[in-house]
Amino acid sequence: MTTAKRYDNFINGEWVAGADYSANINPSELSDNIGDYAKADLTQVNAAIDAARAAFPAYSTSGIQARHDSLDKVGTEILARREELGTLLAREEGKTLPEAIGEVTRAGNIFKFFAGECLRLSGDYVPSVRPGVNVEVTREALGVVGLITPWNFPIAIPAWKIAPALAYGNCVVLKPADLVPGCAWALAEIISRAGFPAGVFNLVMGSGRVVGDALVQSPKVDGISFTGSVGVGRQIAVNCVSRQAKVQLEMGGKNPQIILDDADLKQAVELSVQSAFYSTGQRCTASSRLIVTAGIHDKFVEAMAERMKSIKVGHALKAGTDIGPVVSQAQLEQDMKYIDIGQSEGARLVSGGGVVTCDTEGYFLAPTLFADSEASMRISREEIFGPVANIVRVADYEAALAMANDTEFGLSAGIATTSLKYANHFKRHSQAGMVMVNLPTAGVDYHVPFGGRKGSSYGSREQGRYAQEFYTVVKTAYIGS
Repeated sequence: MTTAKRYDNFINGEWVAGADYSANINPSELSDNIGDYAKADLTQVNAAIDAARAAFPAYSTSGIQARHDSLDKVGTEILARREELGTLLAREEGKTLPEAIGEVTRAGNIFKFFAGECLRLSGDYVPSVRPGVNVEVTREALGVVGLITPWNFPIAIPAWKIAPALAYGNCVVLKPADLVPGCAWALAEIISRAGFPAGVFNLVMGSGRVVGDALVQSPKVDGISFTGSVGVGRQIAVNCVSRQAKVQLEMGGKNPQIILDDADLKQAVELSVQSAFYSTGQRCTASSRLIVTAGIHDKFVEAMAERMKSIKVGHALKAGTDIGPVVSQAQLEQDMKYIDIGQSEGARLVSGGGVVTCDTEGYFLAPTLFADSEASMRISREEIFGPVANIVRVADYEAALAMANDTEFGLSAGIATTSLKYANHFKRHSQAGMVMVNLPTAGVDYHVPFGGRKGSSYGSREQGRYAQEFYTVVKTAYIGS
């Protein structure tokens, strides 16, 4: 048997062997071990934090041209290697190859965007109400930031946290999800050659209980940006607030997609399939609640069932695959549990509902659709995070809007309609951070803010120029003549 290649942590400009290693297994092909990736212990996490703390004074006051050049170099290499990195992403996470290449492209563009932001730093110079006094309002780097990223976007989410952190002069300790260390390691390897001083960027792979907890609790870490589950996020918030560290959380979603009577049926079906099932439903912006008004309901259910017959589940790297595997055995078991719950609650299974046999052994699940479900059912209220959606019938737009907002979450929400009146009303009255009109709920641009309301998000927005709200602090300076 061939020994798998080992991949180490990156601390203070050097590759450091882990205290232990774990296999990175391809969910499309369980016999494929992508490599053995380091697991850091507490000593290594603290060493990474100390390295970032030591590098911060010089880096935070360094020249903006050098920062720009390094970030631009990272973006250029990512884009040049998009097919190679996309293949790695598809192997370790299970996205189809076209989706994986698209995610890598997005990561490269994010670094390019924030390279430009280095040169667009701005502030205010204003007169005081007191004669002879002027005021400067500027932004400075927050400090050492701990970045804790999830498994569902293993290169894009690390990119949209790392790039602004470095652009604004912070030093970084990245902890990627245990399930998908490969893309984070590849990104770290690119960053390691981009010209950043030692200690500015550090990668510590390993478990949340060891690496994540150490970052969250360390008094030397000035801020935590986390994307992941609601339960973990809320505990991070408690820990950070207790020591007055800055915190930014992106958590769950139970995103609604409204289909009105006047919607274009074909368009509504396609955007619903994209929202609910593509990326195997493993997106925080995915829509698993399809809220359909009475006049179009029966036609919509029939059309969805017909469309789902053509969805091909298979190996993520195989040409023609529409939906790859779910990411792990644990995720597959969770999805199957909710399918059982939906049936036990009385919802009607329209399509899917079971595992799919493919040429390779993997975690393949048929996209699953329920109808005749109620808003009170668990499948209508709890985030499943898999290719499982349910249709709820409502009387009219007003009932649809009320049901869409009746959730503890508020990340993304969509509406399919040809009515400008209803589209405009929904944009204003949807209690979500992102609203989509005649588009899938999943799919956002890299240069505009990302985030939600209520239980979905906490703190300032990610991406675009709004990222500076988290990664910088405001200073007001008074100058007398």
